[in-house]
Amino acid sequence: MKDQGEQYSDALLAALPKTDLHCHLDGSLRIPTLIELAKERQVSLPSHTEEGLRELVFKDQYRDLPDYLHGFAYTCGVLTDEEALERVAYELGQDCLAEGVRYLEVRFAPQLHVRDGLDVAQVLSAVDRGLDRVRREHEALPGVGEEGEPPFRYGLICCAMRMFTGGFGPYFKDLMGVLAPWPVKEVYGAASLSLARAVVDVRDRLGLPVVGFDLAGAEAGHPAHDHVDAYDYCHRHFLKKTVHAGEAYGPQSIFEAITDLHADRIGHGTHLYSHEQVDVDDPQRYVRRLSEYIADRRILIEVCITSNMQTMPELRRVQDHPLGRMVADRLSVTLCTDNRLVSRTTVTQELRKVVDAFDISPSELRNMILHGFKRSFFQGSYTEKRAYVRRVIDYYDRVAQEHGLPHVARGAV
Repeated sequence: MKDQGEQYSDALLAALPKTDLHCHLDGSLRIPTLIELAKERQVSLPSHTEEGLRELVFKDQYRDLPDYLHGFAYTCGVLTDEEALERVAYELGQDCLAEGVRYLEVRFAPQLHVRDGLDVAQVLSAVDRGLDRVRREHEALPGVGEEGEPPFRYGLICCAMRMFTGGFGPYFKDLMGVLAPWPVKEVYGAASLSLARAVVDVRDRLGLPVVGFDLAGAEAGHPAHDHVDAYDYCHRHFLKKTVHAGEAYGPQSIFEAITDLHADRIGHGTHLYSHEQVDVDDPQRYVRRLSEYIADRRILIEVCITSNMQTMPELRRVQDHPLGRMVADRLSVTLCTDNRLVSRTTVTQELRKVVDAFDISPSELRNMILHGFKRSFFQGSYTEKRAYVRRVIDYYDRVAQEHGLPHVARGAV
């Protein structure tokens, strides 16, 4: 057996069918598109060259999460109309397909794009049009129709914001003059509840593929329980739920997301094992029980390696990331990009980093990738999802065999 990642060629990792369940639309623009849209919409950028923006804004490393979030001021600043939203969604779908992502859940905060003449329904419809065009173009290819390749599928996840200050508020206010900092935390909960009602209405009335609800923004100091009403509303209306938790705060944030917000999945979960951040009598026992609960309930963790390393200085090597322990503990995990532009990555690159850093077996790799399909918020019936996943599994096993990967028995997931 070859050591670690040597048995996984770049060609194999690119060819395998993949998901990206944690991908922010406004963090995944192409830089040339950002520059072009900024010029057309008269948005000031620190630089109007790709090299300049990579040096000043979209960097290899960031000081912390607020520094990482700074670039969203510019990307959201150009996503102010349906044309821009549709174009960026279409290009994102193209970029995903180009690296073998067959199922995408793109998330964004509609409230950051709403303005006079552009409501939540129009924002969601524009993004849907862009991705649907990718779907239709892909389904017309011979390989999809005749050779059993899994078709491109997608869903929309709507993000409520923990707050509109801190990492976001000042930048958006300065750049667009639209969102003022909101001083009272009760307003945050009211805003998220308003969004929950709007997106459920859009899903049911217009039939758009709104598949999930999320809570994003600076985590520390902005607890999830401020948004209980919004998540209760989603829960009562069968809208699936994920929460950014354990990214910039400890295990208790993850616990709160699961218990108070009914989270079906956890975004990041990086501090799951950080017992030193737990304020209880026996923090190690608390963390052990929490991780066992997550494993037993098959609550998927959307892992974003590169993004975490860019915002957490303590992660100096990929090996320092808790993913290795998550896999050893048999948690349900899958790899995601978070932000393809801001983190300068793809799912294939995330896989490359992981198989090179950890002793990932073929069955563990298969599980990690297929967990993304199985735990997705797939639009459609359960039987339709099962049929789609079955097609993906058959294709995965065929690609793996063609690239000489050791056989893994069916049912290993």
